[in-house]
Amino acid sequence: MAKLELPDRPGKVRLGLKAGAATEQLLDRLRYRPEFFEFYTQATDLEGEAFKKFKQAVTFVQRSVTPNVIIHHPMQYQGRHLDQLLDPVRQPEAYQFLQRSTDQLIDLAYETGAKLLVHGGYGGQETQQLISEYPSLAAARETVFNRLDQLIAAGHGRVMIENGITPSFMYGDPQLDEQIIQHQWPLVCDVSHVFIGLHGDMDLTALTLKRLRPLIQHYHLVDSMGQQHDSLPLGRGRVDWNRVLPLLNPGASMIYEVPDATDATCRNMLESYHYLRGLEIKWLEGTPA
Repeated sequence: MAKLELPDRPGKVRLGLKAGAATEQLLDRLRYRPEFFEFYTQATDLEGEAFKKFKQAVTFVQRSVTPNVIIHHPMQYQGRHLDQLLDPVRQPEAYQFLQRSTDQLIDLAYETGAKLLVHGGYGGQETQQLISEYPSLAAARETVFNRLDQLIAAGHGRVMIENGITPSFMYGDPQLDEQIIQHQWPLVCDVSHVFIGLHGDMDLTALTLKRLRPLIQHYHLVDSMGQQHDSLPLGRGRVDWNRVLPLLNPGASMIYEVPDATDATCRNMLESYHYLRGLEIKWLEGTPA
């Protein structure tokens, strides 16, 4: 594939790509000169020699392509999602790893000037089980908010919180949104998570994006049919991107979190970027699609 050229132009759509620290993935993504780069991580990336190599990969991207690096906290440990609802007694190993790895990556973010992305919650049966271990949904939410307050304070401006598809932490629930606004947290918005959490309701999705826009620092741009986590390229799901586009915070970073069949390539991410950029051009020309 030919090298992607990014001409100077107005608008808010930018190229952001995501990869692990493996050399073949980095070389594939970096030849397109993304403005934003997000590392996904696994628990093994934080161990011993692997962590040294990961730090080298972060600084390599910053020095060679872009200083705008986001580090996505590991999603799982020993097969369990690292949800903020983990209990130190019921799930001691996963809970301890969550705390230890978060501290480790905050230090790395502070050292390199990167941002750290941490999930406020996930979703599905596993999270529902965690919620059921609390006296009520309100108690589960209180636990999440207390932990996120501590996390933001510890991050000294380097931590951002991503939405999940769970009643313990999602965007689109007016009560939760109001609490988030009161806390003034720096947010990551996965558009597909909003859409799925609202059962494919585009009107409510647009309202949520507008309501939270001032707090959103980073976007995961992903399409969906609105029923489950399906991670579709933009334009292949039911999200109305013509409605989303003017609601994006122009000061936020963004990536297209759309996987290929193999992590070695990023064709779906590039396709999604070109799709959204095409819509933006039409808007700038005054002829929305």
